[in-house]
Amino acid sequence: MPGFVGSTDCYNRINVPENGNGNKDSCSDVSSNNQLLNRRRTNGYNQGRKRMNDRLKRAEREESIRRTVYVSDIDHHITEEHLAELFSSCGQVVDCRVCGDPHSTLRFAFIEFDDDEDARAALSLGGAMLGSYLVRVLPSKTAIFPVNPKFLPRSTDEREMVVRTVYCTNIDRKVSQSEVKHFFEQICGEVSRLRLLGDSLHSTRIAFVEFAQAENAILALNCSGMVLGSLPVRISPSKTPVRPRIPKAASQ
Repeated sequence: MPGFVGSTDCYNRINVPENGNGNKDSCSDVSSNNQLLNRRRTNGYNQGRKRMNDRLKRAEREESIRRTVYVSDIDHHITEEHLAELFSSCGQVVDCRVCGDPHSTLRFAFIEFDDDEDARAALSLGGAMLGSYLVRVLPSKTAIFPVNPKFLPRSTDEREMVVRTVYCTNIDRKVSQSEVKHFFEQICGEVSRLRLLGDSLHSTRIAFVEFAQAENAILALNCSGMVLGSLPVRISPSKTPVRPRIPKAASQ
């Protein structure tokens, strides 16, 4: 009749078969099980932390949107400094971005305040005369994103490219580049260059979409919230151009 042996190395139950190797094999099994359990715990912790970080980022972005207003019909002589000075009467302005073709009356801006009450107060400035035009002020659908300085335009040509470019997020990863292009061209106009970014590790992708005309890029901002694939996309003005890819040097 087989006996039961207690071991200090593996204090769980160990049933020793008649060949006498049970102690070693069982300890090995317990060690493998412990390693697997630790890996599962680590993976579960990392996934939980990632979900928490994603929720925090989403909450921060939503809070930033509530603090931001969209201003359109801005005179091309008006600078970001002029605009920030006007809207500072409603509260502390933390960021101001004027976008669009500087030679067109179709310029627009996003202004972020220190709190959402100031942003709501800024809506009352809709209809105010600024330069030669009455500005329109609406709640923003997008937040102002920080930009890595190394990606900012480096020439006059690139600055002109930026006013024709939008930044699109929350793209269903199953959507192809041709489908993104068709989506924007069907609604806004000709797309001259598009860069779709992302990988299989993330549930969504991002894109930089450059249009043939600045007016098309302005129209594209109204697509924010529309469904592409299975998700509503978020669209904001791009602060960076879509630079052509530099081909890798041929291997020697």
